Parts: sequence; C-alpha cells; structure tokens
Amino acid sequence: MSNTTQLLRFITAGSVDDGKSTLIGRLLHDSKSIFEDQFSAISKTSEKRGMAAVDLSLLTDGLQAEREQGITIDVAYRYFATPKRKFIIGDTPGHEQYTRNMVTAASTANLVVILIDARRGVLTQTRRHTYLASLVGVPHIVLAVNKMDMVDYSQARFDEIVAEYKAFAAQLELHDVHCIPMSALNGDMVVERGDNLNWYQGPALLELLEKIEIDHDVNTSDFRFPVQWVCRPQTEEYHDFRGFMGRIEAGEVSVGDEVTVLPSGRSSRVKEIVTYDGKLQSAFAPQSVTITLTDEIDISRGDMLVKSSANPPKVEKEFEAMLCWLSESPLDKSRKYLVKHTTRTAKCLFSRLDYRVDVNTLEQHAAEKLNMNDIGRVALKIQQPLVFDGYATDRATGSFIVIDEATNNTVAAGMIA
Repeated sequence: MSNTTQLLRFITAGSVDDGKSTLIGRLLHDSKSIFEDQFSAISKTSEKRGMAAVDLSLLTDGLQAEREQGITIDVAYRYFATPKRKFIIGDTPGHEQYTRNMVTAASTANLVVILIDARRGVLTQTRRHTYLASLVGVPHIVLAVNKMDMVDYSQARFDEIVAEYKAFAAQLELHDVHCIPMSALNGDMVVERGDNLNWYQGPALLELLEKIEIDHDVNTSDFRFPVQWVCRPQTEEYHDFRGFMGRIEAGEVSVGDEVTVLPSGRSSRVKEIVTYDGKLQSAFAPQSVTITLTDEIDISRGDMLVKSSANPPKVEKEFEAMLCWLSESPLDKSRKYLVKHTTRTAKCLFSRLDYRVDVNTLEQHAAEKLNMNDIGRVALKIQQPLVFDGYATDRATGSFIVIDEATNNTVAAGMIA
C-alpha cells in the first residue's frame, strides 16, 4: 500500500439500533479487513447468545458495558484500507446522552454516514446528528437507509424517507448529500451490490467512499502554522539551532516565503523546513514540520505563523461562537473557564448567551444556561488575544474547546462565527 494513498476519515451516526455497528462490521468483513482470530471470537460469542448468524456488530462494540447492554457508548475507531484509499471509521453512540461523543468524532471527519431504519424513518436523533454534522462542518453526508430487508426492499419507502430527509437538509443548506438503500445485515449495497436492490442505480457504500472527492476539504490557500514547541537542542552540533515545531493547519509554505508572527506582528523569512526525513523545499497541510527563520524573533508556544501577503486571520480578545455544551454541569456565566485554541490556552468569561437552538425545529430560544448536549450562540472575552479564522474558513483555527479550571475536564466545544 502506497504511503501516498489518500486517507478518508468518516463516522457513522444515527438513532439507537439503526445498525451502525453492524454496518461497520459488514464493511470490515466484506472488505477482508479482519483477522481470522477476530472473526472466530465474535462467532463464538454469537453462538453463546443463541444467534443463527455471526453478529458483526461485535467487531466495534468493544467495551464490556456495551456488549452487555447491546449499545454503543464510546466512540469506537477502526482502521482499514483498500487499494484505492485508507479509512479511519468512528462508530458514534446513538443515545441522546452520548451526543457529545458524536460531536468530538465529527469535528475531524471528512464524511458522515447517517443511518436510518427503513421501518422508522427520520427520527429526532437523525435530525440532531445531521444538525451537528452541519454545525461542525462535515463536508459530505451519506444517508444510508438501512434494514431495507425489513420493508421488502421497497423503492417507494426509500423515496419517501429520502424526500423527508432532504427537506430537512435543505434548511441547513447541506448540498452534498448521497442517499443509498442497504441491508447491513445481509450485505446489500455495503461492499457488494447484492441481488435485492436492482432498482437502485447509484454506487454501493464502499464504492462511494473510495471515489468521493476530499481534496478540497482542507483550506489550501491561507497558510496557518500554530507553534507547538520551540526546538533548542542542547548539543554541540546544533547549539545555534532554533526551530519552531508544529503542524500546518492550512495552506502551504516554501523556503524564502515572508511570514508574519502573530499576535506580535513581527515578520521574517523561512530559512529551512525540516522533518525527520530531512529538509524540504515546501510543505503543506496537514504536515508536521519544524520551521526556522532568517531573523531572531521572540516566538513561543501559542503564536502563529502566517504568510505576510495573504489573507490574515483575526487577532482579538472577543468573539462570538456556536457552542456545544458537553458537561453535566450547566454553563455558569459568572465563572471563569479556560479556552484551548490551536496551541494556546487562555482564561475566558462568557459575556453573553444569545440563544439555544432546538435541533428538531432549528428554532432559537432565549436561554439563561446551557445544559449537557445543548447548542447555543455565545460571546466570549479572552484574557489574551487569540489568532483565529471563522470556522467556515478553517476548521482548525476556527474551533476551540472550553476547559473547567477546577476539574480540568473539557466542558464544551466551540465553532467561531
């Protein structure tokens, strides 16, 4: 497998018992991506439970509590590859109380597969997960109408569900939506097309995952390099070396480019781009590199390098954002929290809570607090200036997490407006 094979990150989402874990199990099994001992283990477990066929959902439901309850609690990640592409799958929970797990998984995904039980149609949690996917900027949506075998593979039922879902997606201005009928249990339209859905002329799921275009999912025009670490080797050979380590979150950079350090505003030129494999003439997102400059400038963790002539990010202490509250303790506007944005962490206050969103109707309601799984519009004041873009421009520099100072727990995830 070539090291340059493209990587697609995707998650499965939907309501409880829509078949997310079974779908991933079917993908792994039919694409020959599981070991014999794994298959043997789940075969024995299925036999002990008195099942007539192997329960492929056991490939992802790894926690003992999940296997006992027959549900997914945490996000289970699985990796597999085909000759055309590498994949990282996140199997997210369907229960409403675990919506926060789905948010964190979706924030780095290129694509989300939203499952619908063909018998039950579009549910509240279907709308919730679709709204969350749109909120965190997942570029591609696949609507997988599962369990078609339970409705006699009815095209009329499929068309009815697709029409209802697309009407909701249109309210969110989601345009790249692909709809596939399938039976994860029997394998129809997952890896193989099967014999029961001949009226459907589109691609099977794996075929779509292999060919969907993701090159434009990363901002390639605006160079953004948050400094993770200042490298000063204490060796005789490199005693004069001073490099800035981090990951390129957007754009590209070449030796000789003029760059500006924010928030200080000082400028210099790129002297070298260094990796473990040697020196590069150019680098681009999402590579991790060490950059040296021609001038001695005071730069520390949390600063950001950008191209001097390009579209600059904002450098401010106040901004507005959409916030997903993840903690069991509600948002307290009288308390100070920590904001972690790229590589910088600073104290903050919530100066305003504008509204809470009803994810079922998309209506905005006045609110005095945000409870767990609530989504709302807020305004923040930060102790130190942050260097950021709008989330729609760049997911990496437009997102942040909120941390409780007392417990060090992550209590919210935010998208800068």
